Parts: sequence; structure tokens; C-alpha cells
Amino acid sequence: MDATPLLIVDAANVVGSRPDGWWRDRAGATARLRDALAPLADSGVPPELPPPVEVVLVVEGAARGVGPVPGIRVVAAERSGDDAIVDLVAGAGHRRRLVVTADRELRERVTRRGAEVYGPRWLTGREAQRRESH
Repeated sequence: MDATPLLIVDAANVVGSRPDGWWRDRAGATARLRDALAPLADSGVPPELPPPVEVVLVVEGAARGVGPVPGIRVVAAERSGDDAIVDLVAGAGHRRRLVVTADRELRERVTRRGAEVYGPRWLTGREAQRRESH
């Protein structure tokens, strides 16, 4: 059994949770999110998620062209992003699985499969704290 926790981020939902003009450049906003998440593979998300962490960013639509960077695996959804996230949770076995989304239906679907769910602020609040501390 893989003991490394799996952190799955619903890119469209997290990007859409901040009114920062993301709608003008969805791919650019998703790439910025990806880059902000990259340190989490080594640092985790204290205190709830100690490192190391496998981080997966699920992209769809206009953001499908966003590629991976070290520390972040990017999954371009073939169908809906929600379905891709459910498939990742189901395929991860019994390891700890955390999904970041505010989508109620998706929250229910992944919780039924044993995943923990956190809202976008769980991540975006940490991004702001990291920027302020540097």
C-alpha cells in the first residue's frame, strides 16, 4: 500500500473561487495555480497533511493545455473534470486521498469513495500566507 497521501485539486473550481479576472485567461490562471501548488509536494499542507504528498491537478476545457511541472502531475479530463477526479479517487486504493473542491455534488461522490474533502480556501489561504512571509 502506498503511504504517500494523494492530493487532488479541482483546478476549475479552485481557480473559479477567486474573482481575480481568471475568466479572461483560464489557462494562465490554471498555470498560476499549478505553480503555486508545486511546493506542496515537499512541504505538505500543515498541519493536516504532512509531506511528502503526491499532488494531482485536474484540468478541463480551456485549461487542458496546462502541463505538469516538478511536483505536480496534471490530468487533462477526457470527459468532465468531476468524473476524472472520481476516477482518481477510486483508482488510488486505500491510501489517504484528499480532494480540494467546493462543488457539492463532487464532494458527495468522492466522500462516498472514502476521500476527505477540503474547500478552495484551505489551499488559497495558505498561498496568501506564503506570499506574505517571503
